[in-house]
Amino acid sequence: MLKLKVWLLSLLVLALTAVPVMAGNNDAKTANANAANAASAEGSPAASPNPNPSPNPSPSLTSTTNDSNVTALIGVLVTKGVLAPSEANAIRNATPAAQFQALVEALSRKGLLNAADLAANAKPAAQSSTLAAAPVVVTEAVSSSLASPEPAPAPQAAGAPMAPPPKPAAPAVVPAVTPVRVFPVDPPMTGGLNGLKVGPITLAPYGFIKATVVHDSSSPDGDDFPFPGIWLNAGPNSTFNTGSTQDPEVHVKARSTRFGLNMEWPDMSKKLTLTGKIEGDFEGNFTSVDNADVSSIRNSAPRIRLAFVRLDYHASENTDIFFVGGQDWTLFGSGALENILETTFNGAYWGNVYTRSPQLRGGFIQTLDKEHHVNLEGQFGIMMPSTSQIEKLCNYGAEGGNGTCLAGFEGQQGQGEREGADSDRPEWEGRVALSYQLDKAKGVAPAQIAFAGFRSRRTSIVPNSSYLCDTDYEYTLACSLEAAFPNGFQASSKMWGGQIVAQIPTRWFTLVATAYKGGDLRFYLGGQINSYFTDAAGLTAVAGPYTAADGGPLNAAGLAMLGCTGTLNDDGSCPTGSAVVAPQKPIRSFGGFVQLGLPLSRWFNADPHGHNAGWQLQLLVGKDQVVDRDLNNPSSSFCGLGASNVCNPLGAASNSLAPLPLLMGKSFVATLNYKFNNWCQFSFEQSIYATRVMDKVPLYTIAGTSSNEWQDHRTEFGPVFTF
Repeated sequence: MLKLKVWLLSLLVLALTAVPVMAGNNDAKTANANAANAASAEGSPAASPNPNPSPNPSPSLTSTTNDSNVTALIGVLVTKGVLAPSEANAIRNATPAAQFQALVEALSRKGLLNAADLAANAKPAAQSSTLAAAPVVVTEAVSSSLASPEPAPAPQAAGAPMAPPPKPAAPAVVPAVTPVRVFPVDPPMTGGLNGLKVGPITLAPYGFIKATVVHDSSSPDGDDFPFPGIWLNAGPNSTFNTGSTQDPEVHVKARSTRFGLNMEWPDMSKKLTLTGKIEGDFEGNFTSVDNADVSSIRNSAPRIRLAFVRLDYHASENTDIFFVGGQDWTLFGSGALENILETTFNGAYWGNVYTRSPQLRGGFIQTLDKEHHVNLEGQFGIMMPSTSQIEKLCNYGAEGGNGTCLAGFEGQQGQGEREGADSDRPEWEGRVALSYQLDKAKGVAPAQIAFAGFRSRRTSIVPNSSYLCDTDYEYTLACSLEAAFPNGFQASSKMWGGQIVAQIPTRWFTLVATAYKGGDLRFYLGGQINSYFTDAAGLTAVAGPYTAADGGPLNAAGLAMLGCTGTLNDDGSCPTGSAVVAPQKPIRSFGGFVQLGLPLSRWFNADPHGHNAGWQLQLLVGKDQVVDRDLNNPSSSFCGLGASNVCNPLGAASNSLAPLPLLMGKSFVATLNYKFNNWCQFSFEQSIYATRVMDKVPLYTIAGTSSNEWQDHRTEFGPVFTF
């Protein structure tokens, strides 16, 4: 209804301001009078510009309409509910010369009109008599509440040449390399989004189309992105075996194409800015339908990446307070991202920790020094507690066999995971960042240093219906342990992490470095896919694994177990008071990356307007490593998963249940970018991704040769078209 009122009001004001022009075309006497009035106004001191104009002048316009038009307009506005009867009577009681001004002031108080709206439609008072008599082009009035990013063009006389709009000044030099940042250094401002107007909302679509050809020297898992050296999709006999070759592959891919929409909504308060974003890509699952079963490789499904709204309150000129709700980048991990061509996994498990998650968060941006662009940013939020549980990775050896696997796959499709939600608490995250203009040269972004962290928990629920004690009490140990937990039990572990980020852009190079450490970082794409382990140290005996409500026992994860801390009785039972839930602990890891961006075109003083202005070289080294003690806890052992609980030691006798033997992932990436123009870029990337197994054990068989390390030498090339 408000939008309809605004449109109707704009049309009525447009009609009123056009009355003198229309009258001038039909009545010479009125035209002469208007010309005389214009000449009089031109010679009046009041027509001279104000040397000290107010930044927010109140609407003021001399009425050139007759009393009947104003009276008719007031009646329409009362009928439409824009004006109250008391307001209408106050305007009618004013002198005829002041009625129109009183009407404009009333509408301004309601936020429906201001001086900028009428300036584009009203004839300037200081106009010459020649222009006053000429036909005038009147533009449509737009309410300031729509937050139009560009002012409306001023009216021009018919026949006068239309001056082209001024073009934004291009930088005098080629810009330096800008770090990838998902959190803005400066807060968004009202009217700052340039885009399409859909009613009162501003929409700005964006994205890119990327088509690349990829060659991997070794890709046993069959993916079109570099996956760590454990090939879970290659079958039980090929988890660490590439067969007679290194299993090279070629892919041509377009599913990295990305699309998004930035949005801005208006608000009556100039201190509030409401923005939003929706972003997706085509890197979801592949289809499984009758008309595409044979072509699923080219039918990847779209997926959601980002979907959030942001409310900024500009408390003062230097203080901004904001709130974000929806799915956005997490505060931990995402503060620095690798700037490489391969964006499907983007360095995941190779030193680049990041993710996106549903969240509610708030924060502030405080400007400390405008001259040097010094901003302090603080954020805190609650996230969806996510544990990276992969329900489809069922344990073939567990009770139920393939049936358990099918249930796990269906669970992953239906609920994704549940161990985080079963902890009955949100995930807590925080971030503080300081940005400053280190290099004041043109085209150089501010530098930034940031600290971030998170804390969460996961829980696995075991009902008593999963117990192993049978009616004949043949499993003495299990019966004695389960008797201590008659209603079932819960196995739980912590998740935590900390990160430091430094981004240093200069005119000569841009250095980005990040380091992190944490426990159970699988959801953040760290820790070599390891999550948590079940620690049997100090237990004289264990029973299990037990089937959990979340689909466990699962491969690549710890097990829900019961244990005994005392000496077993002669019959093999656990003494009363000695039964415990076997502790589950996060597998700790650490790592990070260092990337050096070199603006080659700037080095050689290329023409910023030419086709050679977009040459850049990116050099990167990354590392993700598991804390060795957590894989060797505490006796150099790795335990396989199975219903019999038999461990497959890599060293001495085992007393821990750790899921994966991956110790370290390393990456070396060189990317050459050639930006042909503002919309097209060609990139060539050469990289090496390597995974090393714990304890130097030659677990891999690569082309028939035993090895402790697997490598993939990867080449990718293609264009990226942005919009």
